[in-house]
This record gives sequence, C-alpha cells and structure tokens, in this order.
Amino acid sequence: MAKSVWVVDNSHSLVEFAVRHMMIATVKGRFTQVEGRIEVDPEDITGAYFEGSVPVASINTADSARDDHLRSADFFDAQNYPTLTFKSTKVERAGDGYKLTGDLTIRGVTKPVTFDLEFAGVGKDPWGNEKIGFSATGKINRKDFGLTWNAVLETGGVLVGEEVKIELHLEAARQA
Repeated sequence: MAKSVWVVDNSHSLVEFAVRHMMIATVKGRFTQVEGRIEVDPEDITGAYFEGSVPVASINTADSARDDHLRSADFFDAQNYPTLTFKSTKVERAGDGYKLTGDLTIRGVTKPVTFDLEFAGVGKDPWGNEKIGFSATGKINRKDFGLTWNAVLETGGVLVGEEVKIELHLEAARQA
C-alpha cells in the first residue's frame, strides 16, 4: 500500500491532559477541538508524518473558572497564542509499538517531544469510508513551554505540578 493522506475526525478523536493538583490529586482536561492530518502507509508506520493543532479556547476541565484561568496570560495566553501545534519529525519502531517524535509548540515555544505511539489499525465505516486509528501517550514539563504560574501551599509544595501527561486518541478519514 502507498502512503496516503488522512484527515483527523474531530468527533472521534481526543486530546487529553492530566496534571497533579496540590500534590495530592490529579486534574484532567481536554481540548474539545482537534485538527490534523496524517501521511502514512499503513503497511509501514515508520514513514508516517503527523501534524495537528488544537485551539486553546477549546480547553475544558469541567470548571469554567479554571478554564478561563488556563486561557489567561498566567498559563496558555490564548489571546496571544491561540493554538497549540505538533509536527512530527520521526516515527520509529519500539517493541510492539512505535515512538513518535516531533516539535510541540505551546505559548510560542517549540520543543521536541516523544510519544509512545500505538497503531490501532484501518477499517471501513458503515458508509464505506476508510478510517485509521492511532493512540499516543507522553509527558512534558509545562515550565519548558513558559507555563510557569504556580502558588505555594501553606502546608508546603505547590498548587500545580510541573509534569503534564498527554494522551491522544485519533481517528482519521482517508482522503481521495
């Protein structure tokens, strides 16, 4: 099979994150909008290219006040940096899965990141459209991207952890 272009289906995809809160709990959030494209030969994932973006405005942590704070200049600064982006630079085999490396841009700062990548397969929906699926997990230090706001707790420690776990579940439709 030759390399083909697939467009991410927002309604069947998920970009989620998790971060420690007060050093004792984990808060999860997601971006409700995701756009992207994948160039891949399903027979050889190592030649794949991934690119995607999420609008910061679509952040949802199930707390509107927290979401507004995350959109503010204290965190993502959505007014000046409205989009998070990722562009892959390499896909390589790693055990039963793959490693996906690329450039992640948050708040105008671009850094290389590596995700564990799982190829879920290719299938046809009931209307004959060909779909492809991938999942990826990884983590970043938010301070590396200029997300440095925090508050010191009276009991010691800080309000927001530095490590952010990222999880992606992507379904994409083959383009004719």
